[in-house]
Amino acid sequence: MTEDWIGRFPALAKLEPDCRRSLQAASRVVSLSAGQTVFRGGDECSNYLLVLEGSVRVQMTAESGREIVLYRVDAGETCVLTTACLLSHEAYSAEGVTETPVRAVTIPAQLFHDLLGRSAVLRAFVFTTYGARIADLMLLVEEVAFQRVDLRLARFLIERADTAGRLEATHQALAVELGTAREVVSRQLKEFERKGMVALSRGCISLRDRQALRALGAEA
Repeated sequence: MTEDWIGRFPALAKLEPDCRRSLQAASRVVSLSAGQTVFRGGDECSNYLLVLEGSVRVQMTAESGREIVLYRVDAGETCVLTTACLLSHEAYSAEGVTETPVRAVTIPAQLFHDLLGRSAVLRAFVFTTYGARIADLMLLVEEVAFQRVDLRLARFLIERADTAGRLEATHQALAVELGTAREVVSRQLKEFERKGMVALSRGCISLRDRQALRALGAEA
């Protein structure tokens, strides 16, 4: 391939010349449409993934059918689950779906392992990004296990609403984001509406009192 994608990742700027050549020769830039499945639970991991443009949502579904969004992989980021699967030689345990059109780099697993042993720069990049994402996942576990849903929902609404204070999302989609049941989200949204914090309509939430939501979300 000819595209010099390595320049999109500053941490790889000092990549050893021979390793850079190997990456340029064997890696591939792929384009995916929105809503496309990148990997599913049980799939073998055959490539290391780096996102150049767009966003990939990584989510897990329990046997009960409940879903939770684990994290998103945005431009300039790598997928921690992919890294874990490559390092452990295990299959994927979650699903990755493109939320927007995506351009990403795929590095064959064999080359990934070879360069991981040869390149100090690549090792530092892989494990630094891996460690940062693991820390994010630990925060998610803490939130789901120990924090009240109303606080988390308030924060999510503030963070995701557009400049007009609107968020287009179903109650089920919010439940997936927060790792809870749709009924819990619906009940909490109705309580927010009763208190004048939001207005609800089909598939849309309008924020009426950002200050109150922000104060709620800031509670310990």
